[in-house]
Amino acid sequence: MAYEELKERQSVMWGNGPYERITATLRDIHDLVIERLAPAPGDRWLDLATGTGAIAERAAAAGANVTGIDLSPVLIETAQEKALAGGLEIDYRVGDVERLDLPDASFDKVSSTVGIMFAPDHEAAAGELARVTEPGGRIALANWTPAGGLGKLFKVMAPYQPAPPPSSPFDWGDEAKVRQLLGDAFELEIEERVSPFVTESGETYWDLFATSYGPTKTLADGLGDRREELHRDWVEFFESNYRSDGQIVHPREYLLISGIRR
Repeated sequence: MAYEELKERQSVMWGNGPYERITATLRDIHDLVIERLAPAPGDRWLDLATGTGAIAERAAAAGANVTGIDLSPVLIETAQEKALAGGLEIDYRVGDVERLDLPDASFDKVSSTVGIMFAPDHEAAAGELARVTEPGGRIALANWTPAGGLGKLFKVMAPYQPAPPPSSPFDWGDEAKVRQLLGDAFELEIEERVSPFVTESGETYWDLFATSYGPTKTLADGLGDRREELHRDWVEFFESNYRSDGQIVHPREYLLISGIRR
């Protein structure tokens, strides 16, 4: 599948379901990204693959001048509605992180929480990240690792995919590959963190993702008679591997990437 075709599908897929329910499970990661970048009045802040705006809202509430960009029109619409309800001024735009319609060196703080990693052309996304960050500006990214909990979750779905993706988003969770992508442009500090997700059962995990997480919902909705097979595999995977003290405890490993633009 070509990059452009995949992005056309992604723009619909990520808006398939109330993604804010997934965002609510990522608050500990949001806390660290905000802590690393420390939003302050007057900051020129860019949140890439902003989703429904969790990071953008917190930066704006601290006084930053925030632009949030996402490929999905549905997610941007949701983010705009939330900002309006919260009395926040945020410049939300539908856009492609591989081809940002933004001036060079126009931001001093740039964030992305398990978002930019899903842009299929990794080199293009990394190049745009470097281009729009001013010298001395700072970035903070959180990306799932390939061998971690989300990497394993995607392997449960992989046999049901119609075709393998043209690139792996989990490359952004591999430290060596991240240094190849960003090391020339940024002084990097990379650490591995864990975001545990706790839920009642494999069934409740399935219910959340099959209704609210775009990649899982889109896949399940298109499987027809095989949907129930994926459902069974999903529940069995979590019950067999992650049941602890009467609940499911799923460790979701990610890289927290901090950088200063050279």
